[in-house]
Amino acid sequence: MYWVGFPLALVISLWLVPAGARGLRDAGLVRENYRGATLAFPLGAVLATAALVALAPLAFLNDRADLDLLDPELRRWLPYLLGIAFLGFLDDALGQGAKAATPRGWRGHWRALRAGTLSTGAIKAIGALALAAYVISGRGLEDWRYLADVALLILATNLFNLLDLRPGRAEKGLALLAVGLCLGAWTFAPFELLGIFAGPVLIGAWLTLRERAMLGDTGSNLVGAIAGVWLLTVLGGDGRLIALAIVAALTVYGELRSISTTIESVPPLRWLDSLGRA
Repeated sequence: MYWVGFPLALVISLWLVPAGARGLRDAGLVRENYRGATLAFPLGAVLATAALVALAPLAFLNDRADLDLLDPELRRWLPYLLGIAFLGFLDDALGQGAKAATPRGWRGHWRALRAGTLSTGAIKAIGALALAAYVISGRGLEDWRYLADVALLILATNLFNLLDLRPGRAEKGLALLAVGLCLGAWTFAPFELLGIFAGPVLIGAWLTLRERAMLGDTGSNLVGAIAGVWLLTVLGGDGRLIALAIVAALTVYGELRSISTTIESVPPLRWLDSLGRA
């Protein structure tokens, strides 16, 4: 009954996520998006909270009523999901005070480190590496496969951060990945494992697409972490290496070129990217 977490999280999020977005706005936690609209920010903090609210009854019933409501593997991946959301929140809260002076991308953070400045983005990268190395340990992998899986998890997380430059883009990427993995492997395992996180992201997408809230690094990191864990848990060894090559290539492209410009220049991608947007 691992699938129960996904519909429960959906039901909880239908109330909690819009209410949380209103709470952010009422508290003055807002930011301008690419069009200059002022939106509630960061919605990712609300999404992580909704996942924990859904986890509470499931954890209690799973243990006290001896029900199989939570995938045992969730224990392994939960520290990464929550830790990466916290690191994103740190970047949202402290790293955007002066946008012009804030390093962007891995090259920008590396240049800042060489100049003796430890940016919040660099802290996020170091923290993500530590978390990934921890959660992937103990799986009995060979050295090179262990390093490859760590790289896949980190790069997938970062890739969705690069994608989150337009409303709903990161969430659409996660949805496409979910469909591909579920149909390709003919399994519902991604939602059985991380349904408590996927549910809030799905409801939150309605708010981001309607330009009522922004994910922030908190949310885009969380979405990327979900994607990375899905790739690691659904794909076999060769499949993970192929995924690593694709994710690495997209990451390099995103660091060197504009993903938004590329999407705008390809009609099918432009249509998909604008689908559902206000």
